Amino acid sequence: MEKSVTEAINYRRSVRIFNDTVELDDDKVVQCIKNATLAPTSSNLQLWEFYHITSKEVRLEMTKACLDQNAAKTAKQIVVVVARRDLWSERAKANLDFLNKSFGNKKKEDLTKREKFALNYYSKLIPSLYTEFLGILGAVRYVIFNSIGLFKPMYKQVRNSDMRIVAHKSAGLAAQNFMLSMAAIGYDTCPMEGSDTNMVKRMLGLPYGAEITMVIGCGVRDENGIYGPRFRVPFEEVYKKV
Repeated sequence: MEKSVTEAINYRRSVRIFNDTVELDDDKVVQCIKNATLAPTSSNLQLWEFYHITSKEVRLEMTKACLDQNAAKTAKQIVVVVARRDLWSERAKANLDFLNKSFGNKKKEDLTKREKFALNYYSKLIPSLYTEFLGILGAVRYVIFNSIGLFKPMYKQVRNSDMRIVAHKSAGLAAQNFMLSMAAIGYDTCPMEGSDTNMVKRMLGLPYGAEITMVIGCGVRDENGIYGPRFRVPFEEVYKKV
């Protein structure tokens, strides 16, 4: 029986050693990856990709890239979450095509104010935020937006580095969707921070603009797969009611 959201959250742990005898159902893992694609994403650009590694040979290579961590070495499958900020143009176009179809492919003069805003958002605002040239345009945006922000509330995180963070935040939300979906069906995961991301990119044939957000080992926990009891700082230290 599939766990509730709260049950899945409590069940999920970073499993360091996976059971060697229990295999994963590929289709179930794919469904969890589909769940990942339903995560919130900035401007609905969905600047992510998911690489589902089931080949034993590739997993062995991934183990090297993950610095021989047990979570990679014993994983039955590995999922790599990739941030694709470089795909912003085609993902914006996909949103534009979807909106135009949703609006009935109306002529410009027949569009409502809200519909015009939505189309302008992807055809004008998104390009103004994501277009870059050697970091120069981002610096110019930063000066302009912060100058306007002196007089009224204004979004100011518009530099090249800021847009990288935006893409990774969305990819991270998707990764959490994936891991909780796995937990809900009794599968385990371990997000591995320690990895040679350049090596991972070469293995997957990724272009320069792609960036690794997370490498996730997958399997079913071994008896000794969790290294210790869960520790969290007291809730009162992190909860601030305003």
